[in-house]
Amino acid sequence: MWYLCVFYHRLLDFRRPEVESLAELFAGPGAGESVEWRMPENHHVDSPFHLVRLPGDERLASQVANRSLLVKGIYELWGHGTTYEELEKSVRAYPDERKLPFLTPDSTFKIIVDSFGKVISSQEQNEIMKSLTYIDFKGRVNLKKPDHKFFVMETDDYGSNNGLPPVAKRTIFFGREVGAADRHLLPMYQLKSRKYIGPTAMDAEMAFLMANQGLAQPGKLVYDPFVGTGSILVAAAHFGAMTMGADIDIRVVRDGRGPDCNVWSNFEQYKLPEPLCLLRADNNLPPWRPGLKEMFDAIICDPPYGVRAGGRKSGGRKLLKGIKGPYTVPDEKRDNHIPSTAPYSLAECVHDLLHLAARMVVMGGRLVFFYPVLRGEDGAASPQFPEHPCFKLITSCEQILSFRYSRVLLTMVKVAPYTEEIEKMAAEQHREFRENHQKWMEEGNLHSAVFEPAQDGKADRESKPKYRGKYV
Repeated sequence: MWYLCVFYHRLLDFRRPEVESLAELFAGPGAGESVEWRMPENHHVDSPFHLVRLPGDERLASQVANRSLLVKGIYELWGHGTTYEELEKSVRAYPDERKLPFLTPDSTFKIIVDSFGKVISSQEQNEIMKSLTYIDFKGRVNLKKPDHKFFVMETDDYGSNNGLPPVAKRTIFFGREVGAADRHLLPMYQLKSRKYIGPTAMDAEMAFLMANQGLAQPGKLVYDPFVGTGSILVAAAHFGAMTMGADIDIRVVRDGRGPDCNVWSNFEQYKLPEPLCLLRADNNLPPWRPGLKEMFDAIICDPPYGVRAGGRKSGGRKLLKGIKGPYTVPDEKRDNHIPSTAPYSLAECVHDLLHLAARMVVMGGRLVFFYPVLRGEDGAASPQFPEHPCFKLITSCEQILSFRYSRVLLTMVKVAPYTEEIEKMAAEQHREFRENHQKWMEEGNLHSAVFEPAQDGKADRESKPKYRGKYV
């Protein structure tokens, strides 16, 4: 059936893809593509109210809502209208065989009045609940732990306060709650209470969304090649996945800020299973032995793109320029040796990441990562996303970071095997990056594009559009 899916009014691009990924997680391969969407009449696509048809029964709808972070609730829609008179007609017309099982004398229930874009006073809420006498509630009221929750949801002309175009007409929905999001984990995992964080630690909500896109669940192995302080792996471990991570900075993965303040202490703080291992490894020169393939169920990461923190790769300036050849660190210096590194361009970093995923992710596994894009003078982004013959791009979700740039969460699925021909092409491209290191660093310098001064010496605030969504 069609359900009413009510979203939280935030991260608008991420909402539908999260539901589709969770449908895939709980209903199996192909379920995400079977999810259907449509908008209620007179509603904008960025409205929190959507109608969804899921490839399963009510149990699937409940599982999706309970795991989601952006779904406020999924409801069996009993009726809707632009007035309470229309709502009554619509509810009366809903089949009795669908309503009566939830109105029995031995059940308990609760009615909740909710709204979007307006405030409904307690007195008005009581009047609305009293007006529902045409629904034959035979059970007892239980406000703490009811068997069934019924919602009256109203949206009205709220002007431009929510960043959306004004609605054409007021809409009132009435429905039975099938499932609701459990967002208690966000305050529990918030960064300000975490023992070990860094300047680029991933926000807890975004880390959980990335874990959902990567289908993290018990029995799956998730890898982050840019692990940093471990925020993404913490989210994956919360959902039961086994985790592994790597970082080029040995001080991050080994030392942290002391024995009680490091990546491991973050997992200990939340009583989560520790990562299987944390490697000091270079994404440009991965440590995997020849012949090792299809090891990870998902790679979920936030590559360095040179705005808040630049990427680094092994080598150093002298090695890249050919002044000094490769060397072996003496045994007596290995414990405290910190290898030389050089700047790592975004293009080379993403190329290496796609090549690593093509080789190490299982068929049907996912690659989830952020990709930065510059925004035009009108505040819109028109990016060209990276491609790979082994992967199919299924979703792209934009998060606006400033008027000049944003980042897009790309979710890719592995659809083709890793072959010798692909390996040879990757090796040739790797050599091109190495031989023309300076050229690629200049072409991919996102930092200068983001932070260069405006032409008149100040930001043109008047040019910012008040609404950045899509008008339809």
